[in-house]
Amino acid sequence: MGAGHGHGHGVTSGAGKHRWRLAVAFGLVAAFFVVELSVGIVSGSLALISDAGHMAADVVALGAALLATKIAARPDTTGRRSYGSYRAEIFASGLTVLLMLGVSAYVVIEAVSRIGEDVEVQTGPVLVVGFIGLAINVVSILLLRSGAKESLNIKGAYFEVVADAAGSVGVMIAALLIIVTGDTYWDTLVALAIGLFVAVRAVTLGRQVLAVLGQHIPEGLDIDAVATELAGVPGVGDVHDLHAWSLTSGMNVATAHLVLSPGADSQSVLLEAQRLLRSDHGIEHATLQVEDEPTKHCEEVTW
Repeated sequence: MGAGHGHGHGVTSGAGKHRWRLAVAFGLVAAFFVVELSVGIVSGSLALISDAGHMAADVVALGAALLATKIAARPDTTGRRSYGSYRAEIFASGLTVLLMLGVSAYVVIEAVSRIGEDVEVQTGPVLVVGFIGLAINVVSILLLRSGAKESLNIKGAYFEVVADAAGSVGVMIAALLIIVTGDTYWDTLVALAIGLFVAVRAVTLGRQVLAVLGQHIPEGLDIDAVATELAGVPGVGDVHDLHAWSLTSGMNVATAHLVLSPGADSQSVLLEAQRLLRSDHGIEHATLQVEDEPTKHCEEVTW
């Protein structure tokens, strides 16, 4: 008997279509990280060092996202991944969340430890590097914005870059406030604000990652409406065991049992139900079982 038809055959996912955008953003961010960290250490700016730390997380996150798109598109040669390796993109998003939380915790702890200390900050280099960082982040945002709507993997990278852009703005604000007031504690306060902002973005993305890994109903999909519409397909008498989840961003999957009305043509029912799920709900892969009446096995299932 031949192996069943699998789905690890190199279909391009939402993130795969934007791989080149990830690659460009990765190159820009990696190059700037070295500059920002060096200037942060020389200038003594915690705000700049904290933003560089977040930039380091960006480098890893963008690299992981880029690698994940490659893995996700790779055909399965083992015969054991019937759904392919598309979940690699979700795991990369999870890594991004952990990195963002780690950087946020470090920045907050370091900022709190600096409270009350007299710290010297060289504002000139901080302003220049902050401006360059903002320019690079804006370019990266423009590169990743469209892909973020289609892929949770790219959305993670996009969130990282948005947080970095906010960090760059914060760095420049801190430098300007120090110049105007002469008080260096603004650097610490801005660093603390950056850390908290990154944490909030991480939690938001983390909830979406857990929803996919937990096989929740895809966001925006009304499962009750789907059941009602399937029950309204000509020839369908009842619908049960309906499940829907996301394999990865842009790849929704569903299964259902359709009980036929007396005299209904099973093939016509099947084709119409698949068309409805595909065109009206964006579910391109649906496994539908057509039956004349509920089977004994369905009635005995306890979960």
